[in-house]
Amino acid sequence: MEIFEKASVVRLCRHHDKFLVANDDQETIGQDRDGSSRNARWAREFPESSSFHIRLKSCHGKYLTASNMLFLIGLRGKRVLQTLPRRLTSSVEWEPLSEGVQVRFKTRYGQYLRANGRFPPWMGHITHDNIPH
Repeated sequence: MEIFEKASVVRLCRHHDKFLVANDDQETIGQDRDGSSRNARWAREFPESSSFHIRLKSCHGKYLTASNMLFLIGLRGKRVLQTLPRRLTSSVEWEPLSEGVQVRFKTRYGQYLRANGRFPPWMGHITHDNIPH
């Protein structure tokens, strides 16, 4: 996607004016209204194996990763973490899909990055699942 070809560092903002941030615990991902913080900056990398996918690296040097861990047992959605895998696999690769002025991110397995809203138990958490929002 051409928008990511020109930028080496990006900030991802959802339509509710909250930014995707790498939490200081160096494991979890969250949302914050302060888009100027270093935690809201993601370095963009292109994997050699695909021209359609990107990797996003946090300020802690870890990758935005679609895990296989359920967010909560019995509920939809799997956890998105920041990890530093020994090998860079498809779990750290995201396909940006342009929809007007917005961009959605899809895993290689068809699941979408999702910034959850204000209702418990998802409040402020980031997950990935099959339902595009």
